[in-house]
Amino acid sequence: MPIYDYECNLCQFRFEKRQRFDEEPIDTCPKCQGNLRRVIHSTPLLFKGSGFYITDSRQSSAPKEATGREPDKKHHKGK
Repeated sequence: MPIYDYECNLCQFRFEKRQRFDEEPIDTCPKCQGNLRRVIHSTPLLFKGSGFYITDSRQSSAPKEATGREPDKKHHKGK
C-alpha cells in the first residue's frame, strides 16, 4: 500500500497516510478542519544497463584486434 503525504492549506500541517489506490483522498485536516491537498513528490529516474549513453552505441573508427597488434598487410605483385 502506498504512503501519501498531505498538507493543510490553512495551518500547513503535514502528515503521511497509508492508503489503498482505490481509496478517496483525505480532504479535511485532522487539526484545524481546513482543506487538505495531496503533496506530489518528484520521483527519481534511474537508467541502468548499457545503451543509455551516446558512447555505448558507437563503434571506434578503426577496429583493433584482440592481441593489440596491427593486422598484417599483404602486398600484391603487379603483373
